[in-house]
Amino acid sequence: MPIEYGVWISRLVVGVLFGLSAVGKLADPVGTRKAVGEFGVPMRWVAAVGWGLPALEGLVAIAVPVPWTVLPGAALALLLLVVFTLAVARLLKRGERPACSCFGAVSTEPIGARTLVRNGVLLVLAMLVGWGAVAYPRVPGTLPTDDAVWLAVAAVLVAVLIWLWGDVHALRKRVDEQALSTLGAEGLPVGAVAPEFELLDVAGGRTSLASLLARERQVLLVFVHPGCELCAALARELPRWQERTARVLSIVVVGNGDATEHAEWGREQGLTDIPVLVQQGNEAALRYRVRGTPSGVLIDADGRVAAPVARGAIAARELIVTAKRIVRR
Repeated sequence: MPIEYGVWISRLVVGVLFGLSAVGKLADPVGTRKAVGEFGVPMRWVAAVGWGLPALEGLVAIAVPVPWTVLPGAALALLLLVVFTLAVARLLKRGERPACSCFGAVSTEPIGARTLVRNGVLLVLAMLVGWGAVAYPRVPGTLPTDDAVWLAVAAVLVAVLIWLWGDVHALRKRVDEQALSTLGAEGLPVGAVAPEFELLDVAGGRTSLASLLARERQVLLVFVHPGCELCAALARELPRWQERTARVLSIVVVGNGDATEHAEWGREQGLTDIPVLVQQGNEAALRYRVRGTPSGVLIDADGRVAAPVARGAIAARELIVTAKRIVRR
């Protein structure tokens, strides 16, 4: 009996995940078509794939809980996951990291190793569903009716909660973007007191501006996004800059979103000794009036803004020269 419960739960989990993926894509058709194009689908097929993909995912969500359709549903789920995983692996091998958009507007993070790991887990789960369809074809009929029903209801409630959480996450992102667009002039005035912050670091701790300034050195905040190629090119230069200016300047990378993703991105760019901090919204960017990436903000050792916001890699490089001039004065 415990195995039969596991078979039913695995079907519900696969159904919920594919259902959320389908609804998310249908709710954000523009983002879905953009992601499909970035994954290498020819332009003439983008619209068809953009609508067909969520339709197929919806079929999986409907098929896997039903005993007489679970096997073809599991086979379709495996096919979709294999195709997607191969596409992700191909893009990563080429050094490309487009946004996943797997669940629509709530999953705009770029693909990475975590995407492959997640897909591997889902592939195993889909295979378990297929095996369960063959070994226990009568599930959930063999379970007590009350148990089968409440597990299904719980799965639906979890799906609703996840969807609501995703909506809140997307809304917060839109609010942050709107706030950034209405800040007025970009950057704080030179000489203004640098706003305090306390951000999560990729090691799981928290770092504040006060702790950075305690080293009695200037601080260069470099705002980045893992999906930005210019950010990656700039980040690869930062270790060399830090080595040359270690006595007078501390370089800190500031991202936004998931700490694990930023840790992986930092390793890829060789940021071994440079702290990588992660905003949970855009709290630091809002306080410093930073509107895009890559951007740099130079803070002097007294905790004041030392130069205008440097937008772009070239302007960020020039802040290093500015930092050296400040020391010579």
